[in-house]
Amino acid sequence: MTSLVLGPLLRHVDDTSATIWVETADAATVTVTAGEHRASAPTFGAHGHHYALVELTGLAPGSRTAYVVDVDGERVWPAASPESGDFPPSVIATLEPGKPLRMAFGSCRVSLPHDEAGTAKHGIDALRSYALFMAGITSDASPEDTQRWPDLVLFLGDQVYADETSEAMQEFIEARRGTDQPPGEEIKDYEEYAHLYALAWSEPANRWLLSTLPSAMIFDDHDIRDDWNTSYSWKQEMEQTSWWHERIVGGLAAYWVYQHLGNLSAAERAEDALWQRISTYDGPGELDITAELDELADRADQEPTSYRWSFTRDFDTQARLVVIDSRAARELAPDHRSILDADELAWFDEKMQGGFDHLLVGTSLPLLLAPGLHHAEAWNEAVAQGAWGRVAARVGEKLRQAADMEHWAAFQEGFRSVVDLTLAVAAGERGSAPKTITYLSGDVHHSYVAEAWPDERVESREISTRILQAVCSPIRNPLPPFMQRLTARAARRSAGRFARRLSKAAKVPLTGLDWDMLAGPWYDNNLAILELQPEGMKMWWTAGEVRDGNLDRPVLRRVATVDGLA
Repeated sequence: MTSLVLGPLLRHVDDTSATIWVETADAATVTVTAGEHRASAPTFGAHGHHYALVELTGLAPGSRTAYVVDVDGERVWPAASPESGDFPPSVIATLEPGKPLRMAFGSCRVSLPHDEAGTAKHGIDALRSYALFMAGITSDASPEDTQRWPDLVLFLGDQVYADETSEAMQEFIEARRGTDQPPGEEIKDYEEYAHLYALAWSEPANRWLLSTLPSAMIFDDHDIRDDWNTSYSWKQEMEQTSWWHERIVGGLAAYWVYQHLGNLSAAERAEDALWQRISTYDGPGELDITAELDELADRADQEPTSYRWSFTRDFDTQARLVVIDSRAARELAPDHRSILDADELAWFDEKMQGGFDHLLVGTSLPLLLAPGLHHAEAWNEAVAQGAWGRVAARVGEKLRQAADMEHWAAFQEGFRSVVDLTLAVAAGERGSAPKTITYLSGDVHHSYVAEAWPDERVESREISTRILQAVCSPIRNPLPPFMQRLTARAARRSAGRFARRLSKAAKVPLTGLDWDMLAGPWYDNNLAILELQPEGMKMWWTAGEVRDGNLDRPVLRRVATVDGLA
């Protein structure tokens, strides 16, 4: 058995440093070598698993260097296996100051086989299709795609599905504990999460892409469970089960190890108390952080202000990327709902500043849904909070959970706060106004671009900034046809007008923004690319397409292009 279990994943990369994450079979020392640069780190243990985070420093800005990974002196990457033979060496491409940023983004990817049955049920994996293109295994692509690779990929939630498991995951669960007791075929604990991540990240093409394309990640509900933190009653119901505590602790602990750590720069990790414990440990043997990790996860669930999952990155003055936790940091009290609690909102307030050409905000849930959906969710929240009486409130709460009415629109207090911050930045009240403020999202299993502007009925500020909502979902998990028809109708202006009359009847006030669909919706499995150029911003969505029946080699197909976004 190889000593490399999973990875390498290329995570935080800037102009002079790169972070590489791996999981190993045993306690070991992991060494990464890129040209003349070499760095090593000992593994740390959690729940019987072993991990290392290695940071290379002193790299040249704008350089592109192949790298290798050794575990206790054994070369483990590039992998010496038949299925890895088609892929080129993994590389570290550092950022070049002043170079226009190109970023891929998307969400919602199930990890199922890419055979005929898997493709018939869930379509073609857009991430895998992009990996094959990057590796030069397939060649059909648009001119923009062939010019250069993205500088990073932003995964906006549902990297793994803990509640809708694959046959391979169910086989692991059945062999380990059986499925006759709750939570059945769903993930139970950290050990099962570790296997879930292995299934998600070990397919050869995607594994190679993750080894050579820097990534940033934030969770959404399926990383834990569908409708996670929809409402206070939902949370109460979960906490009364015999299995929820182990699930949420295992899920957040695994998220910290597999996703969150790699989001952070070295300076940001240095401020993390648990990482300080890891990085300063001096033996003997491997440090086991199981108890401390579980304590962090438990506390983060019960006291969300105790830990921050959100993060931010600046790309010179060209762009700031702010990635928000819109799941774990919710205020769920029935009389004071907000998608961001006061502490998280204060952090977001601090990061929402001008002085950048473009302000990018990553949030798994779209801030701006199609107006029909938005006003329907706002109406539901008002009804659930008693706008139409106690009986209607009980019905509204049941509808909230049954229909997944738990986006920003269903937390109007937080929505209005974020709208006001957005308009303040766009009006130049927080430094020079950017050219664009763009919310990047996933979750809803359809893709679109919406554009917003100040609603003159309630907002007097004038802006020159373009305010946009761009959604890319799913990477691989298509929406059922009847839901496609529903969301297409909700995107119509007539649906927006009707739903607004409904929310008005429930006394939902107007906010400072009005908006409409600029492009979409479309329903392909796809991956979006955003590029910032001096003349403005451009986005396009790519999907995989099978030609000549070759399921193993899908080529890239352009789904949509939206440009001229200056």
